[in-house]
Amino acid sequence: MHAPQLVDLVGSKRAVRLEGRLSDAATAYAAERYPEARAVLAPVVAEVPDLAEARELYGLTLYRLGRWREAARELDAFVELTGGSTEQHPVLADCRRALGQYSRVEELWEELRTSSPSGPLVNEGRIVAAGALADQGRLADAIALLGKGFRIPKRPMDHHLRRAYALADLYERSGDVPQARLLFTQVARAEPDFLDAAERAAG
Repeated sequence: MHAPQLVDLVGSKRAVRLEGRLSDAATAYAAERYPEARAVLAPVVAEVPDLAEARELYGLTLYRLGRWREAARELDAFVELTGGSTEQHPVLADCRRALGQYSRVEELWEELRTSSPSGPLVNEGRIVAAGALADQGRLADAIALLGKGFRIPKRPMDHHLRRAYALADLYERSGDVPQARLLFTQVARAEPDFLDAAERAAG
């Protein structure tokens, strides 16, 4: 894992060693060995708290471990260190959602929506924001947010299927079983092994 800032922060000799640790952590993270990644990253973040790449990966690792408050702290630091990057806003919003901080979820969604970094990223943020509305019993608002202008394209990508699945789940929770079944069926037709869409369509 390459972190150009490291040389400025710790000098060239120490930077080589820390880059090696970051690479080890990234490998462990990619292999879903999250406790291992956390153990490697914690001392790196403690030593170089101003390294955005380390705070980002540490935050994502803590998120995977279900440590919402700590993950949010690291990802907030990442946003600050990068001058306002929205790259991890969906994950950060999901942390805030897990903590019941719904107004903060709305703020993060608004920041992400207006910056529009990429379709898949905005899509993930939309799913989290809709989920937060549903958590508050606002199912109609959640469906409106997730369903606005949405249709599964002829050749859907993963983020299209994720949105359709989440929308189908909301329809089912609201009692609109026919619409839920229709969407689950479309998802299963496009990707037979996508989560439990086939089973839910049949059910």
